[in-house]
Amino acid sequence: MIQAKKINKQREGMADVSDKPITKRVAIASATIAMSKSAFSAFVKQGSPKGDVLETAKVAAVMAAKSTPRIIPLCHPLELNKVKVDFRVSKKRQEITAVIEVLYWGRTGVEMEALTAACVAVLTIYDMMKWADKSMVIKNMMLHHKSGGKSGSYNRL
Repeated sequence: MIQAKKINKQREGMADVSDKPITKRVAIASATIAMSKSAFSAFVKQGSPKGDVLETAKVAAVMAAKSTPRIIPLCHPLELNKVKVDFRVSKKRQEITAVIEVLYWGRTGVEMEALTAACVAVLTIYDMMKWADKSMVIKNMMLHHKSGGKSGSYNRL
């Protein structure tokens, strides 16, 4: 068995952001779920026996963004200013992509909140559509944009 070397020194815990200036922080992330043709057809024509798939996924995404510090260790609890959830539905590829934008005025970034929300949105779609296809694939979870703070802006090419 290979033993992992200790790379990082012991950290104190949550990062101290008290001396950082308050700036506008924005992050945009997405995740995609792909399903079979028959499951996608069922999604389009009848949805889920559990209810409205995209509206439920939207609420789940907002709740996930707000709950990020409860599930990701060492994330700061934030009073988010905005969580916008959009879905891009591709009939050609039988895919649904959740695109999340999170905005916050504060001392720390919101990338983890946007990524968590995107992941939970597609997990909710999976949960609501698993009756039609248990082989759905969740893929391409990624950060597209972040701005604000000391490290500046990031834009995926």
